Amino acid sequence: MNYEEMLAAKNDGKLNKSRLPIGEYYRIQHDGKYHGIVAIRPELNHSIIFSEALKAECERNKILQNRYQLHFSPVENKGEVTQLELEPGVFMSMEQLLSENPSVVAEKDFVENTLQALVDITTYLHSQGIKHVCYSPKSVLVRKGDHAIMLLSHGSYYLAMDDQRAFYGDDAVFVAPEVLDHGTIDERCDVYSIGKFMETIFEHTEMTMEYKKALKRATSEMPEDRYDTPKDLLKAVHARRHVVHSAYMLLAAIVIALIAFEVYLELVPEPLKVEYVKPVPRQATDDLIDDGFNPEDLGVVNADSLTEEDMEVHREYQAKAEEIFRKNYEKEADRILSKIYNKDYMSSSEKRFMAESQATIDELMKVQQKMGEEAGLTLERSQLIASEIIDRITNEKKQQLKKK
Repeated sequence: MNYEEMLAAKNDGKLNKSRLPIGEYYRIQHDGKYHGIVAIRPELNHSIIFSEALKAECERNKILQNRYQLHFSPVENKGEVTQLELEPGVFMSMEQLLSENPSVVAEKDFVENTLQALVDITTYLHSQGIKHVCYSPKSVLVRKGDHAIMLLSHGSYYLAMDDQRAFYGDDAVFVAPEVLDHGTIDERCDVYSIGKFMETIFEHTEMTMEYKKALKRATSEMPEDRYDTPKDLLKAVHARRHVVHSAYMLLAAIVIALIAFEVYLELVPEPLKVEYVKPVPRQATDDLIDDGFNPEDLGVVNADSLTEEDMEVHREYQAKAEEIFRKNYEKEADRILSKIYNKDYMSSSEKRFMAESQATIDELMKVQQKMGEEAGLTLERSQLIASEIIDRITNEKKQQLKKK
């Protein structure tokens, strides 16, 4: 005895039992094979309205063409339809699937495919003037294997039944209020029921943002507050998903940009601090004089003997020399610093950073000493001016890189 046979033995030979508004669905073995059966509720056949509606549905079922529509053949007894024999296949209710395998809702595209299938077949039914009315986890069947949604009997055939609440029983919570109150029925009653059905799906997983507002509107008590058609419901979900996705992408872009900026700031070197070797102190003139040396013998004039006019000429010469040095050194420093303050260098490794930074310092010092001597400046003065120029150019280049 296999597993299915063991289960059947516990349930009077019936498998996958589920209650539908019109009767009980189950699978039963016949001639060595299992067949899907719907046993019509006996009390319903006492109603002429129901019996005529069921016969009308059986006739219409033959010509419905949709991959999510189950087909069946009526089995009559004494002129009454007592059973429906389903097309070949293994089917179970969505309720049973979720009970036996609740993790199925976490499978990729399960929720999306379920809603898409419901919208597809409902849109087709509406084009045929049919409303399904009650999308209950008990009455919505799924095919074993691919979990494809399958619908069987449709509620609009039975709208003439006096007590809709009694007809649907516990599943009345999935039926739009206007149906239960015998109000005006249109596509929006199915929008409501699909919304209620999808809410039960999300009882087994977290409801995503795109579904929350869409299902809230779909299940509004008043028809005018719902979406006009199931397609509109699906479009709303997709639109909200696009908005949420775009928001996440924007947020991610901002975060990435901030991280990149922080990394960039870490990589951008601080203004180069050039360390200079203090020159060897020169022997003061006074020391030479103490040793018996007379500077006037070589034409050296004591500072005290310089006139104010001589001092002014000296200051002008010094200022001119510094101006020439600043102009020439600024040009060279800009060229040298451009080697490291660029996009390619910013993305280089730490090893390359250290090597090129040291080479840059050496080159800046070499140029400073050479140009300082050519301008007739003391080493200390040329170092001070060079340091100011390097700091200014470094800051300018860092600001330029931040703007790019």
